[in-house]
Amino acid sequence: MSAFARCLAAAFLLVWTTTLGFAADRVIVILDASGSMWAQIDGKPKLEIARESLRAALQSIPSDREIGFMAYGHREKGSCSDIELIVPPAAGTAGAIATAADNLKFLGKTPLTAAVRQAAEALKYTEDKATVVLITDGLETCGGDPCALGKELKAAGVDFTADVVGFGLTAEEGKKVACLADNTGGKYIQASDEAALKDALAETVAAPAPAPAPEPAPKAVEVEYNLVPKAVLKEGVEVPAGMDVLFEAFKDDAQGTQGSNVASGYQPAKMQLPAGNYILLATSGGARTEQKIALTADKTAEPVLDLNAAALSLRAKPTADAEPDGSAQIVIDYPGGNSSANFGTAKTVVPAGETKITVKLGAGEASETLQLAAGQVVDKDIVVGVGKVTANASYTAGGEKVDSGDLSWKVFKAAKKIDGTRDQVSYGFGADSKFDLPAGDYIMAVDMQAVSAEQPFGVKVGEMSDVNVTLNAGVLAVDAPGADGFKVFEAKKNIQGERKQVTYAFGEKMQTTLAAGDYVLVTDFTTDKPANEMPFTVKAGERTELAVK
Repeated sequence: MSAFARCLAAAFLLVWTTTLGFAADRVIVILDASGSMWAQIDGKPKLEIARESLRAALQSIPSDREIGFMAYGHREKGSCSDIELIVPPAAGTAGAIATAADNLKFLGKTPLTAAVRQAAEALKYTEDKATVVLITDGLETCGGDPCALGKELKAAGVDFTADVVGFGLTAEEGKKVACLADNTGGKYIQASDEAALKDALAETVAAPAPAPAPEPAPKAVEVEYNLVPKAVLKEGVEVPAGMDVLFEAFKDDAQGTQGSNVASGYQPAKMQLPAGNYILLATSGGARTEQKIALTADKTAEPVLDLNAAALSLRAKPTADAEPDGSAQIVIDYPGGNSSANFGTAKTVVPAGETKITVKLGAGEASETLQLAAGQVVDKDIVVGVGKVTANASYTAGGEKVDSGDLSWKVFKAAKKIDGTRDQVSYGFGADSKFDLPAGDYIMAVDMQAVSAEQPFGVKVGEMSDVNVTLNAGVLAVDAPGADGFKVFEAKKNIQGERKQVTYAFGEKMQTTLAAGDYVLVTDFTTDKPANEMPFTVKAGERTELAVK
């Protein structure tokens, strides 16, 4: 027999033994045989649990007790009149009731109100003491009002009582049938799980005249906060101000592992939790530790959690005498993890052990490895060593700067590799592009639509410099109604008599930047009109407009 079945059987036995303690009392047990009894609890149909529990309870009832058995919903689907007194109340009926329960079909509705009324009438409740025990796993589905019926039967009966076992009902559902028991002076037992059933049994007294309850013990005075935790880097060393410590309290389950999270707060934290056992977790930066604690309502626990960690206060600077640069990323690799969401400055706690600090600022990078002991506090500048460069371009030497998002910059090391290529170290877009670069010689290359240009420059640590690249270019604007597209070629042919294509565009209009020089514009049309070739010249710093017809 399952634990749930044993508890349910105990509930039936408790009801009957307390109500059958008087010689004149007769009982009819009503069993819900509706289709919902096919539902399962812990993998077993409720109807099987009910049969098993009923059989066990009947074995404990004295043979001279007069007990009858009624069921509803066992013969027809959808019928509210399917109610039958299968075993009339008499002594020695335990075997007949168990057999009847075993042969029931569970398929109908739940006319529990009408069933209780019929059982009361079968017991001649207006003439003799009578008790009905209702076992139901559902609520009334045939329009009856169990609460009103309870009042009616209690008023008309000589000594009528209805006891109700709510089998698998929720607490809210139980309230809707508990009134039947309450209004007749009976008992309602919630048999939804073993813990709830034990509580019901503990609250029910089977003695005819229970002794008066003892005076309740004085309630302990509760403190305002029963948990005030603290975390330290190590014993005697505080976590520096400005470095957060998060405390999280979890229920300590039976295996000593974390259960549900019940509270959290930052140091200095003050919490009020129900008395019980908990696992307290402290986290600061990359360091964390946990401790088991037992709390009471009348005493403040003040556990101190040792993070076994060090504290870092870092500043990333382009040069030693500069302020921290908010564009500099600080990456901290510590035992068991890393942190990369720090820019300019970082204040954090890390586990004791080897920690590598890397600062990246533009194309510059600096790193340092520290051996950190528990309780150590490090306050440190990390100097990358870069100069700052602002890049702009102009159409002509000394002319107005190009203010366009089409400017595309690439920064290369000046020295070529053995294959003749250069290493790219950075890139950017638009006017006033800024670069952080280590000391050295570089090439600033820029593309502006169909124009490319470059200029060498040098960088010194701590210096700010401007690099202005001359495009030596002008702007071409073409308007060609009915055109399908354009191609622009250099005017000069190579030795094979071919021109080099410079750029192209689609549609009826085109505007682009071209290096100063001579070109040929080829315009294609959407009709059968032949392509048009037009020579033109671009001058640096000037706009050339062409109309193609």
